[in-house]
Amino acid sequence: MFGLEAKHVVITGAGGGIGRSLVSAFRQAGARVTACDRDADLLAGLDGVDTSVFELTDRDATTAAMATIIARSGAPAAIIGNAGFTRAETMAHVTPEVWDSEIAINLTGTYNLVAPALGPMIAAGGGSIVLVSSVNGLQHFGNPAYSAAKAALNAYARALAVENGRDGIRANCICPGSVRTPAWDHRIAKDPGLLAEVAKYYPLGRLVTPEEVANTAIFLASPLSGGITGLSIAVDAGLTAGNLRFVREILGG
Repeated sequence: MFGLEAKHVVITGAGGGIGRSLVSAFRQAGARVTACDRDADLLAGLDGVDTSVFELTDRDATTAAMATIIARSGAPAAIIGNAGFTRAETMAHVTPEVWDSEIAINLTGTYNLVAPALGPMIAAGGGSIVLVSSVNGLQHFGNPAYSAAKAALNAYARALAVENGRDGIRANCICPGSVRTPAWDHRIAKDPGLLAEVAKYYPLGRLVTPEEVANTAIFLASPLSGGITGLSIAVDAGLTAGNLRFVREILGG
C-alpha cells in the first residue's frame, strides 16, 4: 500500500535504535535498503540489505560512498537522514570543540549526504528526503549545540522543498521527542528511574517508540504523502502541544 516495493532507500545511522527500526520498516514495505553507518560492527545482523560504511563528517568519503551506492543500486527514491549524536547536555558543557563536533555530525553530515545524491535523484524523476530532526529543533529542551543543528536541519529541509520541488523532490523532517534508544543509557546509568520521570512531561504518558518514528518515515517517503513537503512533523507523544506539568501541578494543583 505504500508504493515502495523495489524502491531504493538509503538510511544513515542504520545501526542505532531508530535506525534499525527504519531498516525493518522499509524492508517490510518492500524497499531495497542501503544501510549506512560509520562502524561496520553497528550494521551486524541487518539481513537482506546492502551496507555502506563511511563517516558523514568526512565530505570526500561521503561523496565517494554515495557515488558507489548509486552506481550499484541506482539513485535513491528516498534518503532517510537519521544519523545524529549529542552529549553536551547544557550550555555549560558546550565548548568550541563540542560545538564544531555536534554541528558537523548533526547538520553538515546531512548536507554531505544529500548534496551528491540530489542531482541523480532529480535525473531519475525525483524522490523524497526525510531528515530525522528533533523537538529540540522546535523548542529548547537542553543540548544547545545539538538543538541549533536540528533547527538548521529543519531549515535545510524547507530550502530543499522550496527550491527543488519543481524537480520532483520532496523534503520533510521528523521531530521525535524522547525515544528509548541506547542514547539514553548514560543518563539511566546515573538515575535508573529517569524514564518514569521523563514520561510525566508527555501527554500520552509515555515516550515515543523507534517504530513510531519509522512509521512516520515510511509515510513521508511514500506516495501517500505526495502533497506534503517542507514540514517539520513532531512525533513526540504530545510534548510540543503544551506543558502538561504546568497544567497539572500549577493550575490543577
